[in-house]
Amino acid sequence: MKRISPIAAIAWTMALAAGLVPAGLLATPAASPESAALPASAAVHPGNWARIAWPKVNTAVDEARISTLLGQMDAACKVGQVIQGDIASLTPEDVARYNLGSVLNGGNSGPGGNDLAPAPEWLKLADAFHAASIRGRPGCPAIPVIWGTDAVHGHSNIIGATLFPHNVGLGAARDPDLIERIGAATAAEIRVTGQEWTFAPTVTVPQDYRWGRAYEGYSSDPGLVASYVGRMVRGLQGPPTTARVLAGPHVIASTKHFLADGATEGGHDQGDAKIDETTLRLVHGAPYLPAIENGVATVMTSFSSWNGVKIAGNKGLVTDVLKDRLGFGGFVVTDWNAHGQIPGCTNASCPQALLAGVDMYMAPDSWKPLYQSLLAQVRDGTVPMARLDDAVSRILRVKLRLGLFEMGAPSSRPLAGQWNLLGSPEHRAVAREAVRKSLVLLKNTGPLPLRKGTRLLVAGDGADDVARQSGGWTISWQGTGLSNKLFPGATTLWQGLKAAAEAGGGSAELAPDGHFTQKPDAAVVVFGEQPYAEFQGDLHSLQLRADLTGPLATMKALTAQGIPVVAVMVTGRPLFVNRELNAADAFVVAWLPGSEGGGLADVLFAKDGADFTGRLPMAWPRSARTDDDALFAFGYGLSMADGVAPWTTLLEDPGVPAEAIPGVFLQRGQAAAGWQLVLTDPGAAPHVVGPVPAATPGGRIAITAIDKDVQEGARRTIISAGPQSAAIALETDTPQDLSRETNGDVMLLITLRLDTRPGAPVMLSARCGAQACAAPVALPELAALPPGSWQTLAVPLKCLLPAGANRSAVTSPLVLATRGPLSLGLASVTLGTHGDVVARCMAVPK
Repeated sequence: MKRISPIAAIAWTMALAAGLVPAGLLATPAASPESAALPASAAVHPGNWARIAWPKVNTAVDEARISTLLGQMDAACKVGQVIQGDIASLTPEDVARYNLGSVLNGGNSGPGGNDLAPAPEWLKLADAFHAASIRGRPGCPAIPVIWGTDAVHGHSNIIGATLFPHNVGLGAARDPDLIERIGAATAAEIRVTGQEWTFAPTVTVPQDYRWGRAYEGYSSDPGLVASYVGRMVRGLQGPPTTARVLAGPHVIASTKHFLADGATEGGHDQGDAKIDETTLRLVHGAPYLPAIENGVATVMTSFSSWNGVKIAGNKGLVTDVLKDRLGFGGFVVTDWNAHGQIPGCTNASCPQALLAGVDMYMAPDSWKPLYQSLLAQVRDGTVPMARLDDAVSRILRVKLRLGLFEMGAPSSRPLAGQWNLLGSPEHRAVAREAVRKSLVLLKNTGPLPLRKGTRLLVAGDGADDVARQSGGWTISWQGTGLSNKLFPGATTLWQGLKAAAEAGGGSAELAPDGHFTQKPDAAVVVFGEQPYAEFQGDLHSLQLRADLTGPLATMKALTAQGIPVVAVMVTGRPLFVNRELNAADAFVVAWLPGSEGGGLADVLFAKDGADFTGRLPMAWPRSARTDDDALFAFGYGLSMADGVAPWTTLLEDPGVPAEAIPGVFLQRGQAAAGWQLVLTDPGAAPHVVGPVPAATPGGRIAITAIDKDVQEGARRTIISAGPQSAAIALETDTPQDLSRETNGDVMLLITLRLDTRPGAPVMLSARCGAQACAAPVALPELAALPPGSWQTLAVPLKCLLPAGANRSAVTSPLVLATRGPLSLGLASVTLGTHGDVVARCMAVPK
């Protein structure tokens, strides 16, 4: 699965021909001076990298103004400009007081703490931040703030916006012109709500599709990725000229994540890319060349490392290569608190990042202590004023290029408040076209195209779910917990198929489990992955989780009744699905199509002559092992015009154990594999729960099975009152590293039912080996839950594992303790991002 594809080979050849591989490469040219103290494998040789001509996007007048502004700014003002905070953790008043240069909205942030806020609230807040930023003070002139957002497949945080297919699907489309039109439509919709900066495009070149961010990349092939990048940047920013970006319907872009985030060992998000510099340059560096040629305004560094060195702290790559050799003239921003992962750093203090060449810290919730520490480090000389001035100059240069100083409040700019542009018919038409072009046909033994007049059955658990077909980074970070009502104007795959069937004189029936009321002529079964983002989507093997394979039985049952089956897979990556390929008569990869599900029906029914034109943007696996040969090669894809394609039955052994469900500690009342549910009474020996009913010695804690969703799908625990606290805990012998999850604002989700209100306070803590990871957290929210009702209580991991806790060695994420009495049902304990009630961080005083 890691073989170099034909396009990659061509890219290497072109690089050689164009002089991107200097003749002195074999002579091992001198490494960057900054590499001298690094391991040899992490030494950078800037002379081997290309030189790119940065376009003229600023004028001499701009440069003079930058000099004037710098002369008017004191150290505190300059430090504020290099810090970006999240709107969930600051106010407009904070922006004014600390002169912050930027704000962002993380995946779960929104105006007033509501990530589901209507579009006008976003524009209103943009005006408030802008007004605060231009107050100025002696020692700090008025400098407008810039707002960044993750508009990675359309303006995807905003309800009603157009949702385009994720990049993996666009890679299958092989259409650079389409990419530029998508960028332009996305920029226009961003401008409606007042933001000026999108953290896109992702230009990663994924090499291991176990990685949870692989769907954010266009392809595993650097040539294909590079062919798209310049066009997307132009679509978002417009052509690279000295004209003000905000004067047109544009925003600034950010190519990410520099560098080799798609090459980490084992596909581990935020991991280590253990590759040589030639591969780093020609494969993972290739997309940055067209980005810089087209004047991309910002570059975001990766959480990840290259040969053991964190990118955000790698001066050889950030300064010597990106800025000095490749000629990048914009500014460099980190990812979410990524500076805190640099050795010697914390989220609250990290001069190393600025010294390495980072110009802006993305410090969502750590911005204030970071501001304070950085100001002290500038004043004591740890950070030279020249480096700070360079960073601020780069930020001012981008702000001037945008036109921030003259364009006024966000609501006064072109396109602002034009709500009809959000999800406009024109933009939705582009998205529907993208869906059609992205579909890849892997098998067709006869049922396609679907005929007019067909009586169609649509089955599968993903058929009528906009969030499911849109994937992560949709409204929320993970894209989960969302209903169709949050997507006005969108079309599910089912709705598109129903409309097409009826338009052709046929009919359609929706039956997720495949049980129909009238025997159909054909069935479409939609299945695949559920939404995820970042490390939440990391896999151990290239296969669907066991809980997502249910539709296979539906396919087999329908086939047994003589009904032709078209399998439609919703997925962010290629996975071992040989059983489904064998069971279906036709197999379509729909990727993550977004809001315009009608594009699938257009092709299945061959509307206006439509046919499959999509081609695999990576190889498709023969088994779930990453070291196996490909089943379908890069570039494979059938068309209906080819006619019926012969099929040879595939082996159905994945070659590895089934994929476990990540972040699950307790499910249906039972501890997950590798975990134990333990009852602890200080007056007796701990009891590891096995068969129920059971009790601790002496009987203070009793546990029985109760029903929830299924028979005995939960456990009722009754704790009698006592002089000391008794506890319910989930424990493992294998320490768990929850660092990424804690930094990412993931929560511990406890699905429970109170039988009666607790008779004493209930505390929650986590254990790291024999000791508590931190002070216990009070849970008044639990006591306030309505008795008799199942609820999911969400406790932020940052409450249980605050700064200073050993987040990398958690052996018990849940220790629920009380003196009692307490009677509750416990159904599940998992990691996630949405709950019915969110607990506050209330540490219990010692």
